[in-house]
Amino acid sequence: MQLHDFSNERSILQQFVSEMRNIETQKDRMRFRKNLERVGEILAYELSRTLPHTPQTIHTPLGTKPMELPNKDIVVCSILRAGLPLHQGVLNYFDKAENSYIAAYRDHGQDEDAFEIVANYWAAPSVEGKTVLLCDPMLATGRTMENVLAILKRHGTPRQIHIISVIGSKEGISYVEKIFPENTHLWIA
Repeated sequence: MQLHDFSNERSILQQFVSEMRNIETQKDRMRFRKNLERVGEILAYELSRTLPHTPQTIHTPLGTKPMELPNKDIVVCSILRAGLPLHQGVLNYFDKAENSYIAAYRDHGQDEDAFEIVANYWAAPSVEGKTVLLCDPMLATGRTMENVLAILKRHGTPRQIHIISVIGSKEGISYVEKIFPENTHLWIA
């Protein structure tokens, strides 16, 4: 797995992340959602530079121009519902992508301290041979991603997987690195 960690890079991204993590700013729900969307846009831009591109000729008012454009076989998949603003930010840049959603939640059962991650809903096109962008704002333990991967495998084998998270714990990153295919990219703001 290739890790792309932007936490120590100087950019406007740090402003958005700091506001989302700040206990006072978190109370402004609209700003929180907007910053989550902005982070999605920035990470989408950064990961777009690593995607396969195809040469195409564009007709302009002054003639033709050869350009390299990203392949169009992208599926943006979000874990409902926390990932919706992040999903929108990614979709703002990959507006021709297909959409996919997975419902996952913590089931505490009878014990409030222990929980099981349940992923029980999948709405998606085929992911066979496509590039899948998995959006989940927080990578804590990695167990949600493990369940998402199990569901993903039932619907095809993607050519490549990119996990997009705003924050991630060392434990979660380490766990995901062990269970996801080697050609997976993890993008952390």
